[in-house]
Amino acid sequence: MLLSLLLSVGPLAPTVAYAQDEGFLEDEGNTSGKSRRRSSSISEGTVKEVTRGVYAKADVGGLGYLGLFGTSTNPGIMVNLGVGQDFVDQEKLSMSWELDLSQGVNGGADYFTQASLGCSALGGAAPCTQGDLRTYALQAFYEVSFYPSRRVGIGLRAGGGLIYSPLFIEANAYQTEVLPEFGLTADPGWHDTPHPLVLGGPTFEYYTKLAHFSVGVDADFSYGIGWGMGWDAAGYLKYTFGRKVSSGSGSSNVDSGSEE
Repeated sequence: MLLSLLLSVGPLAPTVAYAQDEGFLEDEGNTSGKSRRRSSSISEGTVKEVTRGVYAKADVGGLGYLGLFGTSTNPGIMVNLGVGQDFVDQEKLSMSWELDLSQGVNGGADYFTQASLGCSALGGAAPCTQGDLRTYALQAFYEVSFYPSRRVGIGLRAGGGLIYSPLFIEANAYQTEVLPEFGLTADPGWHDTPHPLVLGGPTFEYYTKLAHFSVGVDADFSYGIGWGMGWDAAGYLKYTFGRKVSSGSGSSNVDSGSEE
């Protein structure tokens, strides 16, 4: 009976051992085999310490206005949500595009105060707005960054879009009560339509040791045609999808699944 048991278990033993050490045995017995080439390429290459590619991004910061709007509008807060892609990825240089949806909130002088100051839509002590402002902007950017070290990027970006500030009050009341208080017979156009926007400024990015995550700061100066001049500065958290493996002096786009 014992002999029968050993004979039945014996054929299974080599199979189990082979399954566990298959890669090792292939490397030892076949130096030109697929497993040998694969393990060699991964050992010679190194996983990049930074990840670039398609990303999602969230900004939180402040914004304010200059010129006419700055006389009666206080600095406020803004939040951005964006997506983008690094379409150029070199050791010391990257280029990317980005599309953002931005929302800003600013407190301002009420329309009675602006009227008493002598507001004017063409230039004066106040801009003749409704007072507090909420703005929505759709923005597209082109960015170029340089890397003085592996994890630190410093760059410039420029872009354009549309900005819109809706009325907080009923439109008829704005026409019949607010505008006459300003001494205006026609809507100055602050709140009735989107305005073309151009903007740009510096950017800073630090790639953390957590895979795919980076943090940074964006700062922009902006000009809304038919709106006014402004500024914003925000810290951001960015998540970049995918992972890259570099081999030798070059790099290739390889998903993290290829590293197993």
